[in-house]
Amino acid sequence: MRSSELAALAGVTIRTLRHYLAIGLLDEPERSVNGYRDYDVRHLVRLLRITRLTELGLPLAALPAVLDDPEAAETMLAELDRRTAAEIERLTRRRESIARLRSEGAMPDLPPEMAAFGPAISAVAGVAPDLARNEREQVVLLSHLLGEHGTSAFADALARNAIFTPATAELLQRFAEVGPGTPQEDLERLADDMAAHYRPLLENWPDIAFGADVSEALSSYGEHTLNEQQQRVNELFGRRVASWPA
Repeated sequence: MRSSELAALAGVTIRTLRHYLAIGLLDEPERSVNGYRDYDVRHLVRLLRITRLTELGLPLAALPAVLDDPEAAETMLAELDRRTAAEIERLTRRRESIARLRSEGAMPDLPPEMAAFGPAISAVAGVAPDLARNEREQVVLLSHLLGEHGTSAFADALARNAIFTPATAELLQRFAEVGPGTPQEDLERLADDMAAHYRPLLENWPDIAFGADVSEALSSYGEHTLNEQQQRVNELFGRRVASWPA
């Protein structure tokens, strides 16, 4: 039979068939008098076996041994089962993350641990979309630096201290309105209100590593996204936090 006939019977493409020939999975058939490859039923059987094994997920490089050695096949199947179980677990965790983000109405770029706070961040978007995006991006950055365990601890602390509330959105909106013409007294008042609002969280900070690298990364992000007066508010806020008794 010709290449096209063999490929059609086995349910593969001509390109796949030629690839199997090139790497030695299929023996080169004899050619007919007119120069065409002439396959027989043995090639079909071999190709059907190859197709079945690849459908199970076996890599092509392992097929020569598996096709002709039952013991090698058992070892490979055991390894394939282990990999498949790990893949199922990974996909299950992905579905759980997706479900959590959907149930909370959070943006998909947020870590699942922080999904519950997505709507609070998004509440600012109607008034200050740029700031809402900045807040979300800072959460993404912070979660990466803290790692999965640290992010979970941080999210638990936020929930325990009821940080993301309508008052949080109001503070963020006020922060978004800060600009070159904002009087100094308004900056001071905003810093005071931020310190009072975030004090419960900062005084009950979870047991996670919030080192210099995290502070530097967040500071650098602020330098690129905040105007000078907003950076000034953050500086005043930091001074107030530093003045609290230990």
